Amino acid sequence: MNVKNKISSLINEIEEHNINYYIKESPTISDYEYDILLRELEDLEKKYPNYIQESSPTQRIGATPHKEFATIEHSTPMLSLSNAMSDSEIIQFDEQVKKILKTNEDIEYVAEPKLDGVAIEVVYINGVFSHGSTRGDGKIGEDISSNIKTIKSIPLRLYNSTKAPDLLELRGEVFIKKNNFKKLNNQRSLKGENIFANARNCASGSLRQLDSKITSNRPLDVNFYGCGSIQGYKFNSQFEFMKKIPEWGFPTNSLIQKGKGIDFILSYYNEMETIRPNLNYDIDGVVFKVNSFDLQIELGARSRSPRWAIAGKLKAEQATTTVLDIEASVGRTGAITPVAKLAPVNVGGVTISNATLHNQDEINRKDIRIGDSVLIQRAGDVIPEVVKVINKKNDNRSKSYLLPSSCPSCASNLKKNKDEAVLRCKNIYECPDQQIGRIIHFVSKNCMDIDGLGEKLVIQLINNKLIKNISDIFYLDKNQLVKIERMAEKSINNLINAINVSKKTNLWRFIHGLGIRNIGENTSKILSKNYSTIENLFYLKLEELIKIDEIGAISADAIIDFFNNPFNIDIINKCLEAGLKFEEVYTVKNSLSGITFVITGTLKISRSEMKSKLESYGAKIVSSISAKTNYLICGENPGQNKMNKANELSIKNISESEVLQMLN
Repeated sequence: MNVKNKISSLINEIEEHNINYYIKESPTISDYEYDILLRELEDLEKKYPNYIQESSPTQRIGATPHKEFATIEHSTPMLSLSNAMSDSEIIQFDEQVKKILKTNEDIEYVAEPKLDGVAIEVVYINGVFSHGSTRGDGKIGEDISSNIKTIKSIPLRLYNSTKAPDLLELRGEVFIKKNNFKKLNNQRSLKGENIFANARNCASGSLRQLDSKITSNRPLDVNFYGCGSIQGYKFNSQFEFMKKIPEWGFPTNSLIQKGKGIDFILSYYNEMETIRPNLNYDIDGVVFKVNSFDLQIELGARSRSPRWAIAGKLKAEQATTTVLDIEASVGRTGAITPVAKLAPVNVGGVTISNATLHNQDEINRKDIRIGDSVLIQRAGDVIPEVVKVINKKNDNRSKSYLLPSSCPSCASNLKKNKDEAVLRCKNIYECPDQQIGRIIHFVSKNCMDIDGLGEKLVIQLINNKLIKNISDIFYLDKNQLVKIERMAEKSINNLINAINVSKKTNLWRFIHGLGIRNIGENTSKILSKNYSTIENLFYLKLEELIKIDEIGAISADAIIDFFNNPFNIDIINKCLEAGLKFEEVYTVKNSLSGITFVITGTLKISRSEMKSKLESYGAKIVSSISAKTNYLICGENPGQNKMNKANELSIKNISESEVLQMLN
């Protein structure tokens, strides 16, 4: 294919993806794959400028405004940012800035995560919301004022409006937090409605609803990052601007930092790559801006992007691949989970070859079949999942997949409990895969934390008939372990020592390790708090349990069923006979029972350690602020949204040192 035809082909392909994303709201490739196509087109056009076409996506900034919306012209263009795909390209950006400014001095930059959302502009006149719009093509956007007004974090009248500018045009990114997106899709799934492919697609579709009532029911958030025209107030720098606008009620990102030179840029870039999985929102890059507004003016802009800013792209968390096979796996509770075997693909810097399909209902709803091209995603440490099938129109697709009727591990018949979508193997104590799953859970870090006893060794111990259940672990000796292949004397001694150390533990860790269905770490701590010994749990009554705060009917039934089973009691007694003892966890000293805390920012000790300390005094730690919150613990770089919410509700802010003094 010659260059001219290649360029035309790329233009057509990219435009098709633009229609799928912006108009049909149903993307067929990942963002990263789209960026690669666009980069290929840009490189060819740069090399062969005589082949540049007016219709090329490189010649416009964003999407064409939708014909069903009124249009609004931006007073200053909403430019898109040039992308840097690697460290070397970020270095080139810094070198270019210094070259234009004719300096060898380190440039001061402002850095922040690039949220994977939808760009908007909001306009305030004399401190009152006037209108809001999408980016559109950068010059003209869609009037979505009524929808923007439904976003609760966007003020309709500025705080301290008497000191606000006469005219204020702000640019921001509308997004949906990961936990809210998951909740929304779960709700839609239960109703039999189509689920959204990703949070950004959902945010985009929500903002462009013709009925604002639909928008109001979507969990939209916003962070502001830039400005258009401002009259009646002067800012000298980006950082000054970002620190000021929260005082007027505008949420900004808590991870914004200021620093000098390329070392700061690369350090921040790599830090965001590291913490990205732990964020409660999707980011696809990092934005770097020259801090000084005077220098921004001096640097100027290209036709589509400013010379004073760049977006460092992060590795994709979505990708397309092929389903090679579908296999059923057995979990520790007997749940049968279908797993897609995939053609290996790199997602977020990790090679993915497996993805969960959840259950038969999900397979049917998404219509996933062997041989399909699919969009997969990986967020955080969550097992990758198939988002959607891309090639449903293919007439040569394989037959629909059905889960087996018998357990792939022990051949027992599978059954579905009432009100559950999951098939389960009922051969609880003899099914090999369930045995392995329960023991691995029991020895894990958040349970008994037995160092050196990983999945591979657990399987070896079971295969050699040295253990069958969790109590057998405490009776292992050197004579038995020497039978394990490649188990050296030092490893044996270390394992025996780790097992002995684990015998002195907290009651909640042991309860959690038992693997009771629907009982996680938090409920285990509640049980430990209310019942001082494991033996007290042997005689529980349902009416007693459901009176305890945060223990619902489903959890209570599971607890009662577990401790009413003689086999489980026998296992627990064998653990106790082996020398298992429980440390006292909770104390009445300076009791914080009934007191609720929220944590924001970075603490000197880990959040988990702070949480454990507070819980040991009866306190409750939650993730979001409400009227029931008593204290907001503020570490370094606290989240502005939480700070604003706390001030709004008159919730006291306390430092880490004040909390520790409270405990002493």
